Amino acid sequence: MRRGPGAVVVLLALLVVAGCAHRGVETTVEPVGRGWSQKGLASWYGKPYHGRRAASGEIYDMHELTAAHKTLPFGTRVRVTRRDTGQSVVVRINDRGPFVKGRIIDLSYAAAKKIGLDRDGVAPVRLEVVGTGDRPPKRAKKGHEKDRPCFWVQVGAFAEAAHAEAARDRLADEGEHAVVLEGPGGIHRVRVGPFESEKEAKKAWERLRRHWPSAALLGCG
Repeated sequence: MRRGPGAVVVLLALLVVAGCAHRGVETTVEPVGRGWSQKGLASWYGKPYHGRRAASGEIYDMHELTAAHKTLPFGTRVRVTRRDTGQSVVVRINDRGPFVKGRIIDLSYAAAKKIGLDRDGVAPVRLEVVGTGDRPPKRAKKGHEKDRPCFWVQVGAFAEAAHAEAARDRLADEGEHAVVLEGPGGIHRVRVGPFESEKEAKKAWERLRRHWPSAALLGCG
């Protein structure tokens, strides 16, 4: 049975700066070989990007087993294993990101679903290169790649993690890509997005506020 957000809702405008993701950075592509590994957090991205051009030049398809990584060459095949459940999936790198502190890979919706990340949002993983890309390493110029969008709709902020997770799960049932971010003071913020433009974020906000009256549009300047 679905539950409403409940808990304490915090005014969201004060949290804009803390929630901003990525600003222009210079990315160095890292040549790697089979067996290269990395540990960190994985997240996923889907609907807002489906059908749009990825950093590799490909059209992003959320139903393909692909992923975004900040430095691995495009075409690199990586086994992503959840360290908490042991579930794994092999993906091909075709985009750049994630640009959120502590996260090392953004999976497509299809890849996330294979390991249950579509429900959990973020999970600890181990990456292992199982196949190298066929493109030569290159240094990306500052501003060449599109920054990861910084527009979100925040539907609520909760003192209890369980309430935030319940809200996230309800949003997932509604077909939204929602994440839980822990902010200052242990407040758990539930956000939908990110979106590529303020116009798209505003459309989502107008849709969401019908059932989430505390929803607020956030953007980074």
